[in-house]
Amino acid sequence: MTSTLKETIRPQARWKPRDIWCAVAGAVSLALAAWAASTVVLPVNSDVGLVGVLPFPFWAGVLILNVAFVMALRGDAAGPARSPVMVWLLVVLVLVLFGAAVFVTDVPRGEVAFRHLGIADALSRNVAIDPNIDAYFNWPGFFALLATVLGAAGLDPVTLALWAPVFNVGLWLVGVAVVTRCLTSDPRRRWLVLWLFCLGNWQDQDYLSPQAFGFFLYLVVVALALGPLAAKAPPFRGFRRADLAAWWRGRYPAEPRPGYRVAALAATLLLIVVISASHQLTPFMVLIALTALTLSGRLLPSRLPLIAGVVLMLWLVFPASTYLVGHPPLADAGLQTAIDANVVDRTNGTAGHVLVVQVRIALTLLLWTLAAIGTVRDWRRRRLDIRVLLLTVTPVFLFPAQSYGGEMLIRISLFALPFVALQASSVLLPTNIGYRPSSRVAGGLMLTCLVLAGMTVTGRFGNAQYDVFTDDEIAAITTLDRMAPPGSAIISAAHPTPWRNTDYLGHRYRTIEDLCPPDLSAATCGPVVYHYAKHNAAGSYLLLMSSAESSLVLQGQTTPGGFDELEAWLDAQDGVELAYSNNNARVYRVEP
Repeated sequence: MTSTLKETIRPQARWKPRDIWCAVAGAVSLALAAWAASTVVLPVNSDVGLVGVLPFPFWAGVLILNVAFVMALRGDAAGPARSPVMVWLLVVLVLVLFGAAVFVTDVPRGEVAFRHLGIADALSRNVAIDPNIDAYFNWPGFFALLATVLGAAGLDPVTLALWAPVFNVGLWLVGVAVVTRCLTSDPRRRWLVLWLFCLGNWQDQDYLSPQAFGFFLYLVVVALALGPLAAKAPPFRGFRRADLAAWWRGRYPAEPRPGYRVAALAATLLLIVVISASHQLTPFMVLIALTALTLSGRLLPSRLPLIAGVVLMLWLVFPASTYLVGHPPLADAGLQTAIDANVVDRTNGTAGHVLVVQVRIALTLLLWTLAAIGTVRDWRRRRLDIRVLLLTVTPVFLFPAQSYGGEMLIRISLFALPFVALQASSVLLPTNIGYRPSSRVAGGLMLTCLVLAGMTVTGRFGNAQYDVFTDDEIAAITTLDRMAPPGSAIISAAHPTPWRNTDYLGHRYRTIEDLCPPDLSAATCGPVVYHYAKHNAAGSYLLLMSSAESSLVLQGQTTPGGFDELEAWLDAQDGVELAYSNNNARVYRVEP
């Protein structure tokens, strides 16, 4: 009997040739993409970002990777390829899509990651959490954790920020995998959801930030709500009071073990507190998700949304009250205001920049359209999961409540993405559980993945001309940090400036675009900047970098000639002298 069992198990444990070839294809794809990205010369001189300068081998690697994934997903009658192969292909996809910039440069992308390192550095120097400094010190949870990790582990902060996108997306995928496991038992669909989540993730919110941390915790809370805290409800009979009461009382726990439910509830309460202390927006996303699941009868602790709401309000009323006094939550509410900030104001600039924005919009609309079609198909087949629909739609309710600096649509699309991907998979993989997709379905899926991959690279790295920094720019900032005395004003051209990662509170940081919007001409803006610089008692420094100038040009705020005129005007004023320069940056000292 034992020998018979061994003979039955052995063939299933062997690696099939298809699995081996798919794994090898993933390695080849990674090698091609990494090598091709490493040949990119900085600065990026294309207003469509990295997509305009990445050589052909990078795209060959993307092609090979998606073909390998579809082949592995199709598998055979027994199911998709082995789990190690699927995980390996996902790892390669994360490295190719979210680590491409790491192969281009060893400098973290974007200004904000440097700023966040500076806040953690300030906290590590025993600086008290003063809410009067800025908004970050009203929600310091993430920064306190970051300072603790950096101090305890001895990690290099810049290296951590460089690899943060890869690490964060890896964490997100773990969360999405657990959530998806609660919503479908089809292994092919679960793997496809993870793949689509990566291919649709152009939002670029995975850098070293409270948002990336908060989104992961949001996924954990949702996983707990869909798993050990979930409730099963009897069939819905109608909206009459008696029917509603009977339906509500008829709910029962999906998890039969009380100990698991208690532990999950304790963990959820802790996560709600951590999220409320770490980020402005994520607690609201958690609140509306828990509320929607409760009202649908699918969340057992019915008072959990109330507790989440109380924790959120207590944090806003007490620790974050300093910030909210000057920034009322609904000050910029309204549908028209949200549309102007999130759509109209973002469709300005050069033709290439506008194209990148249009690609981002098209990618989002494509995935949501597929999700809508999938929702209709599931509803007609009577297999629509109301939880997926609710978790997809509820983030949209925050759109008119707050423009969030013009980024509310970006955040909404991110929080809805796991569930949009799940519903889109109903269209891209329209087969029942256990049935192998046909060659035609596999071909359509392959083409869709390739289109999404191209659009994601375009949308994600479309700002590379000003958010991928050169060594010369970093050298200029390092030199400036050494020469600027405490209390001096440092004035950069625009916000895409990799500064404030050290001595966060030691200087007065300003940008030309903030000092004199919307007219950046020499005649109008020059006197404003010069007057501000001259009236700082500790002296001032003008930091003019190629990347910051490019951001103003690409977004239509000025022209190359117009910015050159502004710099020439400032250079000609009394007390202004060139203190440092290289190929991509100039530093001017302004005497008070």
